Amino acid sequence: MSPTILLVHGAFADAASWSPVTQLLLDQGHTVRAVAGPNRSLTGDAEYLRSTVEQIEGPVLLVGHSYGGCVITVAGVAENVVGLVYAAGYALEVGESIASIESGFDKTSLQSNIVTESYPLPGGSDGTELLVKPEAFPDVFAEGVPAQTARVFAVSQRPFSTLCVTETASAAAWKTKPAWGIVSTRDRTINPEVERFGYERAGMRKVVELEAPHLVMHTHPVEVAALITEAVAELS
Repeated sequence: MSPTILLVHGAFADAASWSPVTQLLLDQGHTVRAVAGPNRSLTGDAEYLRSTVEQIEGPVLLVGHSYGGCVITVAGVAENVVGLVYAAGYALEVGESIASIESGFDKTSLQSNIVTESYPLPGGSDGTELLVKPEAFPDVFAEGVPAQTARVFAVSQRPFSTLCVTETASAAAWKTKPAWGIVSTRDRTINPEVERFGYERAGMRKVVELEAPHLVMHTHPVEVAALITEAVAELS
């Protein structure tokens, strides 16, 4: 049985960020879903994704971009998940967070172009969420995307809670599920060495390096879709 392909977005984005790849996969006849995650905490986001996965009948291939890689790493332990694909994403170890894995590598342009805002938490306290400076967004996050589209992305970005950065992974599904990875070698949001490090540690079946920026599914949708369909073929 061919798995359902479940696409998971990252920080500062939503499910529509997968649109170019979603269209290609649908045109090829695959069963696809692009889920909109809360981006409120790694634990909560993974629980939300796992709930979604477990309500899908049959096997599921999880595909995560950027922070979405963290979420599929944890939620991917769901019984009907049969594989994982990382696109310019984090493949965390148990007990590791985005903050801790990035601490061992050079910073990217992203860190100096972040602004913070507060949002209410249950109980009356405030949380902190992150946004990319709109004027920096096209170059730092959306390099390679047409300028008009990048400007729209910049003013419609989905805020990203600091809890997503600091909470640690409670599971690492790549230890028991086959995985594939894409490194964006021109990434200015995540250091490509962070991507390579996680993928090598996970012993992924195949890693593809693309001369691409962070939004690889916009700049190289054919190549991204090709790796996903290759994973589907191996798992079917």
